[in-house]
Parts: sequence; C-alpha cells; structure tokens
Amino acid sequence: MNKARILYLEDDLDLGELTCEMLNREGFSVKWVNDGQEGLEAIKKQTFDMVVADIMMPKLDGYTFLKTIRDDGNNIPLILLSARVLTEDVLKGFSIGADDYIRKPFSIDELVARINRLMKNISTPSASAKTIKIGDYEYNPYTLKLKFKEETHSLSPKAGEILYRLAGSEDGVLLRDKTLIDLWGDDNFFNGRSLDVFISKLRKLLSKDPRINILNIRAVGYRLIIV
Repeated sequence: MNKARILYLEDDLDLGELTCEMLNREGFSVKWVNDGQEGLEAIKKQTFDMVVADIMMPKLDGYTFLKTIRDDGNNIPLILLSARVLTEDVLKGFSIGADDYIRKPFSIDELVARINRLMKNISTPSASAKTIKIGDYEYNPYTLKLKFKEETHSLSPKAGEILYRLAGSEDGVLLRDKTLIDLWGDDNFFNGRSLDVFISKLRKLLSKDPRINILNIRAVGYRLIIV
C-alpha cells in the first residue's frame, strides 16, 4: 500500500523537524517546507494527498497559501495549524477553503487522528461517479466541481462531502450530530460553528437558482429543498 503523501508547511525549525519525523514514523511520506511560497512551488511540481499548513509563516502566510491554491482550482484536503485561538480566525480558515483546523500546541496523536479521519471519512467517488443535479446546478463528486451554466466552482473536500451528503440523501436531510462526528470527530460547539460556515458558503454558491434553499431544522440539522 502506498504511503499517503503530505506537504507540511512550518517555519518553526524545531517543531517542523519533530513533526516531520513523527509523521514519517506513522507511515506517511512527508515533504516539509518552511514558508507558503515554497509550498506553492512544491505543489506545482509534485502530487500530494494532503496539506498541513501553519498560518503564521514568512513570505506567504497559510491563509494566502490556502486562498491561492483554492483560486487555482486545487481542492486537495488541507488542515490549518495555528496558535491563534479566536473563533473568527478559525472560521476565516474554513471560509476560504480549509477542511480542518488544529490549535497549537497540538499532540502528534491528535494531528495523525485528524489526518486519518479526513482521508477516511471524506468520500472519494470513482471517476465514473454520476453528476448530481441540484436545481440548475450540476455537481461532480469526483472532481468536486459545482457548475452553474458557464460558471464552475471548485469545492474543498469537506465542503464537497457536505454537499454530497445533502444532495444524495433520500429526503435531503443532513443530520447535524452525525455529520460532526463523521467529519470532525466531535460534536462540540466549536465544530458546530465550523459546520455552519460550510453551510453558509454552500447557500451562497447555490443562490443563483432561487428555487434552492438549505433550511435549518432545529435540533436535527439541515434540509436541502428545491421548490
């Protein structure tokens, strides 16, 4: 079985060396770079399965790195790391396309668990997966592309998985607690706020078809409706 390839962005040399060594011991193949600019160069030259990126870096910070690759249509799973603890900092990361966020200091066990959960629980449909019709939109769960007429948006893996679960469920209902456990591993308040950010982003992306709505169902979750 091939090792999962991780691009790791961290400018703290001691932390970077330790984390890189531990992730390699856990069976990952890790390329470690010291700033966001090096990260952009690496991701253009090599193929990776996952990115783990610190936010506070020289030359190009983690937010800018993330926004740049998402604007380029790259939907690789990405985990942000940061000592910033304010909720707005975390939600900013999710709003521009992060799939997960870990506060520093963190344990290697926690990081490994988050990496494995993200890689395992986000569906990876085959290339033959059927495109899903959502009103006047078309969503391809394999490429993570959401298309409306001539416009195409690339979704992050987690945003794509949430939309896939919404649109693919028989009654259009996304169960909040189950989704939090499946995709975040914990249904705490902070993770719930993160899910809300993904739902808000999907509402905005789907807003060009006025027949589509994602309703909040109190104490249950969300429902995708097309009238």
